[in-house]
Amino acid sequence: MGLDMVEDKPIYVQIAEWLENEILCGNIRENEKIYSQYQLAEMFNINPATAAKGINILADQGILYKKRGLGMFLSANSKEKIQYSRKNHTLKKLVEAVVTEARRLGVYENELIDMMRDAKKELDEHEK
Repeated sequence: MGLDMVEDKPIYVQIAEWLENEILCGNIRENEKIYSQYQLAEMFNINPATAAKGINILADQGILYKKRGLGMFLSANSKEKIQYSRKNHTLKKLVEAVVTEARRLGVYENELIDMMRDAKKELDEHEK
């Protein structure tokens, strides 16, 4: 994943979301050391302070914890915390936006559900 420097979303937020995706995919496990701000800065060609700001978002949420002199580590149950947050905030907002647009377009509930099933089916087939 690259960062979108043109996107309205700040780079440090994109760093936090990228780390969350790494956690959700199982690439970082509980109590495992995460990338340092300098590693992230090098990976994404950004300022280390920007990378640190993204890391701090997750630390403030209790997703990461600091071991003095060793770096940042993934807290227990972090994957579940991220899933809960994304489901109850991010996904909910996306669904509300889709439902609002469907209403504007006169798309009824059954048709919208069929569209979601079709999209899931296409994704499942693509993953095979």
